[in-house]
Amino acid sequence: MEPPVAQSDSRARMIDGKTFAAGLVDRVAAAAARLEQAHGVKPGLAVVIVGEDPASQIYVRNKGETTARAGMRSDTHRLADTTSEADLLSLIGDLNADPGIHGILVQLPLPGHIDSAAVLGAIDPDKDVDGFHVVNAGRLAVGVPGLVPCTPLGSVMLLKDTLGDLSGLNAVIVGRSNIVGKPMAQLLLAENCTVTIAHSRSRDLPALCRAADILVAAVGRPEMIRGDWIKRGATVIDVGINRVPSADPIKAAEGKTRVVGDVAFAEAVEVAGAITPVPGGVGPMTIACLLANTYTAACRSVGVVPEPLGA
Repeated sequence: MEPPVAQSDSRARMIDGKTFAAGLVDRVAAAAARLEQAHGVKPGLAVVIVGEDPASQIYVRNKGETTARAGMRSDTHRLADTTSEADLLSLIGDLNADPGIHGILVQLPLPGHIDSAAVLGAIDPDKDVDGFHVVNAGRLAVGVPGLVPCTPLGSVMLLKDTLGDLSGLNAVIVGRSNIVGKPMAQLLLAENCTVTIAHSRSRDLPALCRAADILVAAVGRPEMIRGDWIKRGATVIDVGINRVPSADPIKAAEGKTRVVGDVAFAEAVEVAGAITPVPGGVGPMTIACLLANTYTAACRSVGVVPEPLGA
């Protein structure tokens, strides 16, 4: 299937992640209710936060509210920033053993005295709803069922909702992180795309991007991907969330900021066929996919095949 081609006098279609995510949460809630009615299992998510980082506190609160709204059990464990690594690992051990908890998420970043890799590695892979455990990375790589990182999972859902069948399309991912770039590549390979992972050492990055029917930007550099790097009619997924000074000089002088993606949106929207805005594109999908993973984990805990949750 060829991607939609934008006409020279048209702007890109906006991919509305906020609306899609709201629909996904509704579908998860309905599926979770049917699971509880049929099998007596209420999906449960435990979120652990260590310290008082304001952004993390807001994010954790939003997760808890959305989980409860979906009719799931929501447990939040707020620990002091002086909590020892041993005590945190002990809590994770208790959550691993709790049959009423199907998903465990440890909010990052952790205080400097705690080894994040050791903590994430201690989570039961079958409850690792962030999809970061090496076991789940391996499952994704070889194509067996596992829990998939939420941002790539949500990005692929948006792509399939926008384009339908992705088979045969050229996909270029700019960024090779374990959280987005690498799992995104695996998911697109599973959709029969031809996948290129580009990064800071890639030669002639603009030329690589121009070959993409699907361009995924996940580098964490504000507006790095320019409009003339994008093939006309391509679908652009902008994963970046960057704070930069306000475009208004007076507000910038006051320290006010604005959020932009990794793509120069004003340029890209004149070339692309479809694009995710920032904010309102990929971002809202993360919590929705976290709930989807929790539902999936709850199903698997009792040997039930999860219902499909796509659009």
